[in-house]
Amino acid sequence: MLDGKNIIGYNRTQRGKVTFKTINPILNRENETVFYEASKEEVEEAVKLAHHAAPFYAESGREVRAAFLRGIASEISALGDDLIGLYCSESGLPEGRAKGERARTIGQLELYAGLVEDGSYVQPSIDTAKPDRKPNPKVDLRKMMVPIGPVVVFGASNFPLAYSSAGGDTASALAAGCPVIVKGHPMHAGTGNMVSSAIAKAARNLNLPEGVFSHLNSKGHEVGEALVKHPQVKAVGFTGSHGGGRALFNIAASRKEPIPVFAEMGSVNPVILLPEILKKEKEKWAGTIAGSVTLGSGQFCTNPGILMGIKNQNLDLFSDLLSQEILKVVPSSMLHPDIADKFNKGKEQARLQKGTEVIAEHTQPVEANVGRPTILKVKASEFRENSKLHQEVFGPFSLLVECRDIEELERSVALIEGQLTASVIGTPEEMEGYDFLLRQLKDRVGRLIFNGVPTGVEVCASMHHGGPYPATTDSRFTAVGEDAINRWLRPVCFQNCPDSLLPPALQNANPLNLLRRLDGRLSHDKV
Repeated sequence: MLDGKNIIGYNRTQRGKVTFKTINPILNRENETVFYEASKEEVEEAVKLAHHAAPFYAESGREVRAAFLRGIASEISALGDDLIGLYCSESGLPEGRAKGERARTIGQLELYAGLVEDGSYVQPSIDTAKPDRKPNPKVDLRKMMVPIGPVVVFGASNFPLAYSSAGGDTASALAAGCPVIVKGHPMHAGTGNMVSSAIAKAARNLNLPEGVFSHLNSKGHEVGEALVKHPQVKAVGFTGSHGGGRALFNIAASRKEPIPVFAEMGSVNPVILLPEILKKEKEKWAGTIAGSVTLGSGQFCTNPGILMGIKNQNLDLFSDLLSQEILKVVPSSMLHPDIADKFNKGKEQARLQKGTEVIAEHTQPVEANVGRPTILKVKASEFRENSKLHQEVFGPFSLLVECRDIEELERSVALIEGQLTASVIGTPEEMEGYDFLLRQLKDRVGRLIFNGVPTGVEVCASMHHGGPYPATTDSRFTAVGEDAINRWLRPVCFQNCPDSLLPPALQNANPLNLLRRLDGRLSHDKV
């Protein structure tokens, strides 16, 4: 159902006075549906329902939560081509991307359903009592992870499905046992409205407590700020700009009861090009990197925004080949006029910096909101002295940094702030000679890639999508894969608790048949 209303528990409301519409960036005009921004009263109602639902949902069984996640996946699938058409009209992204992202969204829901059924995410640990231990007796201690409480999720502009209403943050929080309130992204409010209707339907089908999920519309900042400030909200998930993520982090930290904000705030994802491989494979890597820079009009948090190499003939030839490959790419629409405008301003600011040189840029006429792929080049000495050249330009853009030698390459890498990823392109033999550089990179990223580009994030247990600040607000956690559930859990220890009062995961009989750490060893045994 697409009606522009807020979804609060099982009700659809429109009590706010502020309205807005989404924009079709390809046609450069507004879409028809009117959306109603949530009022203060609607924010309060959504949080109150989530607060009351939290203890009941936290105690729901593994089968219930897994069925809920699979139910959401089924309801999203049932939306069919209506969802795909709406997605494309609000994002300017092609149908193939829309279907691929829908598949990823459904896959994430299935992944977390399986994790819930497995039960290992609660990390049960038991150290049994030893009353005869000398000189002091040992008490019985049992620990497990429990849901943190109501979570607010901010939809992302560049992933209307996989990082928004039913995306990874929502799916992992629901899997953990936390009610979720989504603050929908205004650029794809219709997609969020339709997907959230599917989530609400899945919840009602299972008779889950009202308030386990709500979705609020908002074009401005007021609704998001009110949600983060609310004392009954216990955690926040955010994917977006550094300014937005840092603002939410500051609000949460200034509360009487500070709460965690898990913000993923972008990255320039440096790619290091070592000399030997460019002698042999410069054509291959020019094409591969050009494809990564321009994928989805460069609107990925893992877009390779900085390329670094040692100045020589092969780097010059690579630069020429990269320019040729970039110019072969047909420029495409960006997600929204505001994003296209920020891209053009960011690109122009980089171009105006001392020492930069344009080596590739489309110059033919383009429609409104289309991003022109661009590559700049600069010497490492200028790069090191100018922090403006270290910043992300969100779109099909990258900066090639030319270093005199390995020492200058290492000094330049040392100035790079925390990133989601870094890539090293080189032969296995030459990488052994750059061990110090690899250690530098490992300290600055969450994912270190060898002979590959950063775009393309596999959703699995071994993936880490995070990194040191300012890429994220907490480098210990991932926003992708099974471990993303850990953001919405906290440990509780039970000391000398009677067995009948323990959660099933910690009871002597191990009724859930979980793999537990029992007196220091992993075991399915009973106590």
